[in-house]
Amino acid sequence: MMSQVRIGVLLYLPVGWFSPSITSGTPAHQPTGRLGNVEHVVTRNPEDAKRRILAAATAEFAAHGIAGARMDRVAERATSSKERIYAYFGNKDELFDIVYTASIRDTLDAVKFNAHDLPAYVGRMFDYFADNPDSQRLTIWYRLERPTGPGLNAVIEANEARIAALAGAQADGLVTTRFTPGELLTLIQAMAASWNTLNPEFARTGHMGDREHRRDAVMEAVARLIA
Repeated sequence: MMSQVRIGVLLYLPVGWFSPSITSGTPAHQPTGRLGNVEHVVTRNPEDAKRRILAAATAEFAAHGIAGARMDRVAERATSSKERIYAYFGNKDELFDIVYTASIRDTLDAVKFNAHDLPAYVGRMFDYFADNPDSQRLTIWYRLERPTGPGLNAVIEANEARIAALAGAQADGLVTTRFTPGELLTLIQAMAASWNTLNPEFARTGHMGDREHRRDAVMEAVARLIA
């Protein structure tokens, strides 16, 4: 029975790692920790590791942009390694694409676009931006560092869907036709984000009012825009 236990342990250990206490049958004086590390690697959940990496990468890109982000900081924050990040997500640019695409989809899921009630929509967007500042920070970095190129499918699809919805609302007579659907979308999104992108000096002037007042102002502005 004892020989079977020894064989089972030896088969579990990595090749080249042998403890005299195991091979001789003498009890070990101290746990080595090596076996514990092996167990940790074997039982680690890859999906949990990916979630930690994406959360860490989101914070890193929001704070430093694409060029300023460092993969070693992402790895440290995620309690992972750069090698594991590259294996899961590719290089830094590819990781940013994944992070920003996820941010866009989270926004679309949280705030459904409603071309038939644009003031209410812009009010919800205002709240989302206020509660999720990293969403806007990622967008700002994306615009600064990716001004050209093919674009991300998530962004293209979201824009096309909202423009089509606005065109439908115009056809139904619910929204003004003084502006094209693309112009309306640009103005509405800018209004939703406006208060959260002001310089901090303006906030100290005392003219901003509280959050509810700012939301109401944005909603009224959109109502007048589309009338």
